[in-house]
Amino acid sequence: MVNYEFYVSEYHGGAISLDEWPEVEARASAQLRRYKRIFTVSAPEPNAEDMAICAMAEAIHGFDLALNGDGGPIQSASVGSVSTSYGTNIGTAIDLSEKGQSKTLYRAASLYLDIYRGVSG
Repeated sequence: MVNYEFYVSEYHGGAISLDEWPEVEARASAQLRRYKRIFTVSAPEPNAEDMAICAMAEAIHGFDLALNGDGGPIQSASVGSVSTSYGTNIGTAIDLSEKGQSKTLYRAASLYLDIYRGVSG
């Protein structure tokens, strides 16, 4: 289990609150355990697994926000008298499909871990 202090001080995270951390950390840890069951996973540096869990936890948290309508892409913004709007198909929309979420979590873990998906032997 990665504690919240590690998330804030070592990973330098801030998107997830202390109250939300246990639930998203547990989901990210479960995902890493799944990767270890089906792939060859190695940690090239100390704390790499913890860093991967933090990255996946932030991705999971982002998915949760987007699915609940609390954190989707910004469609318009204004600063003073300057404002701008963006369409929904500008290529920055989050892929919330199961496959899209899976790819994002894999990429987040791969930032810190070496994950071999091939056949060994």
